[in-house]
Amino acid sequence: MPRALLIEDEALPRAALREQLALLWPELVLDEAPDGQQGLALFEQHRPELVFLDIRLPVLDGLALARLLSGRAHLVFVTAYEQHALQAFEHGAVDYLLKPLQVERLAQTVQRLRERLRQAPPDLGAVLDRLARPPAAQPLRWLQVGEGEALRLLTVAEVLYFQSDSKYTQVVAQGGEAWIRTSLKDLLAQLDPQQFWQVHRGSVVNLSHVDWVERHGLGQMRIHLRDHPRTLAVSQSFQGKFRQM
Repeated sequence: MPRALLIEDEALPRAALREQLALLWPELVLDEAPDGQQGLALFEQHRPELVFLDIRLPVLDGLALARLLSGRAHLVFVTAYEQHALQAFEHGAVDYLLKPLQVERLAQTVQRLRERLRQAPPDLGAVLDRLARPPAAQPLRWLQVGEGEALRLLTVAEVLYFQSDSKYTQVVAQGGEAWIRTSLKDLLAQLDPQQFWQVHRGSVVNLSHVDWVERHGLGQMRIHLRDHPRTLAVSQSFQGKFRQM
């Protein structure tokens, strides 16, 4: 009879998975552990063919444990974090289950596992390396700006440009102007570099609102914005990007 190990620190999800596996795969012998260290000990004792493994575990992290078990058993990631599960599944892990548990999904997993038992467990070293890296930060999409005693949410797409003033930054949008308590340097690190270009030591412009760029014979350059009277100077150190456009 096939043997499996369930490593899950939360009692309710562990019980739910145990009960459903008993219904869908009654001949499966199932051992359980509440943390990674006990799970590793049970694995070495019983050497199960299958391991249901939570990614977030106490004592010994699930990803670290998966690295120790890679190539030794078929792994099924059980997680509330879909990004990790999808990446692992797409690159060779047996399958994944998302919390809260869905019976239909588990039934599909059981079917796949029955078939995979005929094959050797895959080596997931490269996959686990990718999973261990923090996800890439997403560009800033919203700003919280003050308007008197109130706070307003402003989409970054609405911003025409940012202008620095010491530790504060002026936000100029189509609907008006506001100030935020973030330096231009810190703000620039959060913006999409394909959409926002620094054009001066104290200015960052939203390219989607640029109408045209004016060049002078003396090496000066100014940006004209759509539906806005103000122009922005481009310092020589940043003019190269516009020459390539």
